[in-house]
Amino acid sequence: MRRPALFFTAALLALAPALADARPGSGSSVGSRGSRTYSAPPTTNTAPNAARPMERSIEPARPATPYGQATNRPPIGQPNPAGGFFSRSPFMAGLMGGLIGVGLGGLLFGHGLFSGFTGIGSFFGLLLQIGLIFLLVRLVMGFFRRRQAQPAMAGIPGGMARQADGPLPAGGGGGGAPSSAIQLAPADFQAFEQTLQRVNEAWNRQDEAGMRAVATPEMLRYFGDDLANLAGRGLRNETRDVKLEQGDLAEAWREGSREFATVAMRFSQIDVTRRISDGAVVEGDPNRRTEATELWTFMRVQGGPWMLSAIQQTG
Repeated sequence: MRRPALFFTAALLALAPALADARPGSGSSVGSRGSRTYSAPPTTNTAPNAARPMERSIEPARPATPYGQATNRPPIGQPNPAGGFFSRSPFMAGLMGGLIGVGLGGLLFGHGLFSGFTGIGSFFGLLLQIGLIFLLVRLVMGFFRRRQAQPAMAGIPGGMARQADGPLPAGGGGGGAPSSAIQLAPADFQAFEQTLQRVNEAWNRQDEAGMRAVATPEMLRYFGDDLANLAGRGLRNETRDVKLEQGDLAEAWREGSREFATVAMRFSQIDVTRRISDGAVVEGDPNRRTEATELWTFMRVQGGPWMLSAIQQTG
């Protein structure tokens, strides 16, 4: 008589990892963030760990590159693999340039290729000059790189934590493909919080029309697939009493007529999964709140309403 019970218990344990993340998004990274779909959003106080890469998206996959980096050149300060030895050693490149310059000067004035070196002291004097010039160039380049890096760091939302009893701050994000940072108003952040609640309410009711009002067609398709997958296993997930505990802005930008905003949100809720046949709880506790931290990306077109376009899990 115990064998069926043991088998059922084993089956539930096998399903536990999948059921633990049965809420909207199914615990995976899904959706689209425009040209930044495959670039990780900046970390925030709410989500200090890096976001997991997109697992489902209609955006075509492309090699991920750091913000603002062109794919046809190595990062600044890194050697160019196609440039040979001297491109990997700026000092050697400068030294050889100086030697060649002296030699050519000797040839032009009719003194021979190496007549520019009138003695060992002249040779070491040349090396000293090249070394000083090299160090000077390095210092100047380092100064300008630091100046250029400061505005980019200003967009990372350190200290922009949003507590449940205060408004989310406005701000902009890092660079990227053809895009520009935008500023957000308090009303925008209120819309993000309301969308978090409305998505979960519609998910709980399995209300397709309700989801369509707050999510992109792509996200609507993923939600439908996930609900159908649960129903195929005889299960139904419920998310109730969603409350935003903390949130902050990761980045906000414009691409043509579309605007995007990625917000890190830590929220609590009642999250349970039941058997459809008898309503028995197979995962979660209807009397205990659980917490989750996710990155939600919202998109709007030409000032229209914000729509949920992506959900990403943290690492």
